Amino acid sequence: MTKLANYFHTDWAAMTSVDWLGLTLTVSVAILMAGAYAYAFNPANKERFNDHRFIPLCDDRLDKED
Repeated sequence: MTKLANYFHTDWAAMTSVDWLGLTLTVSVAILMAGAYAYAFNPANKERFNDHRFIPLCDDRLDKED
């Protein structure tokens, strides 16, 4: 177990500002992605997403711009 603990050991005092920025961005993006997945896969939002599922294939929007 000590080999595994040594492998995952982090020297927090030696981290530079760029290391902290990378850590902060990584954790922030992970939290935002988890929130986006929870929002997208929530059964209460299914009807909203089903109403908009054909927007990329719809040509009506192009006709309204003319």
